[in-house]
Amino acid sequence: MNKQKEQIKPEHNWRYKTIEQLGKDVWPAIDADKVSYLVKTCNALRKKVLNDFTVEDLRIMIGQGIALDYLIPLAIEVLSDDLFAEGDYYDGDLLNAVLTIKPGFWPIHHQYWMDIKKLIAGMENELEERKISASNFELKQ
Repeated sequence: MNKQKEQIKPEHNWRYKTIEQLGKDVWPAIDADKVSYLVKTCNALRKKVLNDFTVEDLRIMIGQGIALDYLIPLAIEVLSDDLFAEGDYYDGDLLNAVLTIKPGFWPIHHQYWMDIKKLIAGMENELEERKISASNFELKQ
């Protein structure tokens, strides 16, 4: 039986909690000398209060597909203010991370998909100039 995952309904104060608190899933301690920068960073970000996330924090975690139920609404807020918000790499790297999420997320989170679609509507030339591909995103749903 192929059962779709249900959309998480965030608690009223979810922005003031960590991913570990929200997911009730504490990752074990890691040996920082034996793991990559990305693993160390993701581990640390799971312990950071969501309200304190930077654009780069969002880009990293969304790019890894971690806690999307909580991070996509934050990313939409950032992108609503600046569609081409920049993490550490280039203008629009957050948008690129959002547009390249695994397709299975969007059918469960249709409203988020619609919000992103509205933000990028009519921006095809600008996206192309910045080498941000929305073609896969547009095909979804």
